[in-house]
Amino acid sequence: MRHFGHIAPEQRRHLFHREPAEFTADSPARLLSAALGATLYSPATRPRLAEDVVKQAARGVVSMVLCLEDSIDDAEVVDAEANLVRQFAELAALDEAVLPLLFIRVRAPGQIPDLARRLGPAVRLLSGFVLPKFTEERGIPFLEGLSEAEAASGRRLFAMPVLESPELLHLETRAAALDGIFRTVDKYRDRVLALRLGVTDFCSAYGLRRAPDMTAYDVQVVASVIADVVNVLGRSDGTGFTVTGPVWEYFRVQERMFKPLLRQSPFQEGRAVELRQALLEHRMDGLLREISLDQANGLLGKTCIHPSHVTPVHALSVVSHEEYCDAQDILRPERGGGGVLRSAYTNKMNEVKPHRAWAERTLLRAEAFGVAGEDVGFVELLAAGLHG
Repeated sequence: MRHFGHIAPEQRRHLFHREPAEFTADSPARLLSAALGATLYSPATRPRLAEDVVKQAARGVVSMVLCLEDSIDDAEVVDAEANLVRQFAELAALDEAVLPLLFIRVRAPGQIPDLARRLGPAVRLLSGFVLPKFTEERGIPFLEGLSEAEAASGRRLFAMPVLESPELLHLETRAAALDGIFRTVDKYRDRVLALRLGVTDFCSAYGLRRAPDMTAYDVQVVASVIADVVNVLGRSDGTGFTVTGPVWEYFRVQERMFKPLLRQSPFQEGRAVELRQALLEHRMDGLLREISLDQANGLLGKTCIHPSHVTPVHALSVVSHEEYCDAQDILRPERGGGGVLRSAYTNKMNEVKPHRAWAERTLLRAEAFGVAGEDVGFVELLAAGLHG
C-alpha cells in the first residue's frame, strides 16, 4: 500500500516531486508509525465490516481501528467479537485485496490473546491492538496480553495506547502519570507503534465540548495536556514516540459537497478560492486548522471517525517542496559541523544543528506521504484524493 496509491500513476507523477513510498504491514515500525495517517475508526458491530474495510482502502485509507470499546454498547461486546472473527475470515478469503493496517480496540487485557486465538489463520491480517485509558497500572496487563498473543500467533503485533485517563488530565497527578506511562511504553518500545490522544475523554472530565470552529488547542485545559504529553513522550532525542492527533468529531461535510467544485479542472484560476469558501461554509475549516496545529505541536497522523476527514489529513501531511529542500540542505553530510545557511527558496535561515531533528522528521514524513511538486498545493492534493 501507499498514500495516494488509489489515484492513477500518471496523476501521482504530476502531483509529486517524490512519490510516497510503498509499505506493507511487515515494513519497519519507524515507517509504519509515520505512515498511519488518518486512522479511521469503525464500530466492530457493523454487519458488512469486511466490505467497509475494502471500500475504504480503495479510497485511500491506510489504517483502521475496529472498535470494541466506547463506540459500542456494553451489551454488544460478545456479538461484536464474534462479528470480528467472521469479518476477518471474509477478508482473509480476498487474496488480491490491498487492505489497510488493521487494529482492534479492546476493553480488557484478556481480549487480546483470546481474539488472536479466535482469528485463527486470519490473524495474519491484524497489525495490533489499541489499548484504552492507558496508565502504568492498567497498561502493563494489556502489554503482557499482547506479548502472549504474539507468541501464540507467531505474528508481529503492535500496541497503540490511548492516553485519556483522568490521572493524565488532572494537574496534581499528571507528572507521575506521564512518568509511569513512559516507564511502561519504554519497556515495550519495540511493540509500541504510536501513542493516541483521547481528547474527547479529556473534555468530558470538565463537561466541555469544542465547537466546530474551535480546535483542541483552543481548549486550554486540553492544550496543556497535549503539550505535556509531547514534552515527555514525543521528544526527538531517541526516547520519544509518535504521538497522533486527536479526533475531530464533526462530520456534516461529505465528499460529495466538494466534488462539484473539483470535477472540472480543479487547478483552474479561482478554484482554490471556491474550495476555501466551501470548506468554511461546511465547517471543515476547523479541521484544517487543527491538523496544522497538530503538526506544529509535534503530532503526526490523526484519529478519524468519518471517511470525509481522511483526505484532508493526508493532503496536509504531504511535505511541501520548500520543506523538502530545506530538510535536504540541513542534512547534507558536509553540514555535519553546523553553521547557518540561506534556504534554497531564499526566504529563511536554516541553522544546521538546531534544525536537524526537524529535518530528519520531515524526511521521514516525506517517505511516508511524499513531496509535492514545486507548484502543487493543498487544493490539488485534496482534489486528487477525493477523485481517486
